[in-house]
Amino acid sequence: MITARNLTKRFGDRVAFDNVSFEMEEGAVCGLVGSNGSGKSTLLRLISGVYRADSGSIGIDGIETFDHPMLKSKIAFLGDTPYFLPQSTLAEMSRFYSSLYPNFNAETFRQLQSVFPLDARKRLTAMSKGQQRQAALMLLLATEPQYLLMDEAFDGLDVVMRRVLANLIMDGVENRGMTTVIASHNLRELEDLCDHVALIHDGKMLFNDETERLKGGLHKVQAAFRGVPEESAFDGLNVLKCDRTGSLLQMVIRGDEEEILEYFKRFDPVFLESVAPSLEEMFVYELEVTGYDVKNILH
Repeated sequence: MITARNLTKRFGDRVAFDNVSFEMEEGAVCGLVGSNGSGKSTLLRLISGVYRADSGSIGIDGIETFDHPMLKSKIAFLGDTPYFLPQSTLAEMSRFYSSLYPNFNAETFRQLQSVFPLDARKRLTAMSKGQQRQAALMLLLATEPQYLLMDEAFDGLDVVMRRVLANLIMDGVENRGMTTVIASHNLRELEDLCDHVALIHDGKMLFNDETERLKGGLHKVQAAFRGVPEESAFDGLNVLKCDRTGSLLQMVIRGDEEEILEYFKRFDPVFLESVAPSLEEMFVYELEVTGYDVKNILH
């Protein structure tokens, strides 16, 4: 389990994290979301032990990663810009990784070569951005990590390679109990993959919970009426947002879906439906309720 306790990290006068505490469950796929500059990349570097906390602690299973080389060998971290040895080929980098990571699996690397269409003899500097990212993923996944940390994981990958990566992540989770943390500013990229989501903004973690739990309590209800009831008629529900267009009411409501629909039926709607909000919509609603400026957080 990844755990932070009263974590604080500063860069000069700027506070990147301010007394933050959280847990990320073992074997989970966690999405780390927030606007550019919110601290997602910094948090990945703190978890992986690239950065040391200024105060508080962050680590895995109660062990801080910064001063623990053996723990770091269980972590694979893909930054926003992959690093390779100067003028190296993929084959040369695989030998380098095998010397650093005790669990590097040459057979897994060979299998990944059949998945990612890269020439292992070609200089990595001659490859495109997307190909370099594929090369980095091959090397990291071949270490068979217990913890996979990725910054903008799908950046530079086409649709097919994005699907391949998602499948490889799920294979690691199912077969080895791998814990994955993916930082992205794009909620739609994470929605189908992550079972946990955390939202970072302004040095704080605003949310950190199971995706289905966050989404499950919210419902978008649309109802049309011959005579539209006053908004006060729905005071018995936990309404977060209400919009009216002609005879159509659109509401975002927290609570039990069946009870909500039964409440609406009292007013004899001519049309009634409830749909699950997307992950992005869910964050927007939650943030608006708590008074945050949504545009500055999610865009």
